Amino acid sequence: QVQVVESGGGLVQAGDSLRLSCTASGRTFSSARMGWFRQAPDKEREFVAAISWLGGSTYYADYADSVKGRFTISRDNAKNTAYLQMNSLKPEDTAVYYCAADWGPRNTGLIRLQAAEYDYWGQGTQVTVSS
Repeated sequence: QVQVVESGGGLVQAGDSLRLSCTASGRTFSSARMGWFRQAPDKEREFVAAISWLGGSTYYADYADSVKGRFTISRDNAKNTAYLQMNSLKPEDTAVYYCAADWGPRNTGLIRLQAAEYDYWGQGTQVTVSS
């Protein structure tokens, strides 16, 4: 059984930072594309960032334009954990943040995977940024 669990959300002020964590168990973590998505009230789920390990010290990382330069995605394969470091938070970052994992055949490609391609999802963690 695969389990994906994210944590680290909270209530912060604009300009503050948070780090989200995501653990994925039940499959070989290093082989998975790990993605972060978010969903604000009355909005559709949107892509935030994703990362794949390609071997050695090579990674593929992808960011939405709205977070590029502020957020950093990383992973520690030895800990089965992916992270999302969020700096310079803005009120428009307020959303439920979801971690997802994909072990499909396209996850080593230098491409953005759609939400529907991710096989497993966490329960979500709330991030609220006040102005």
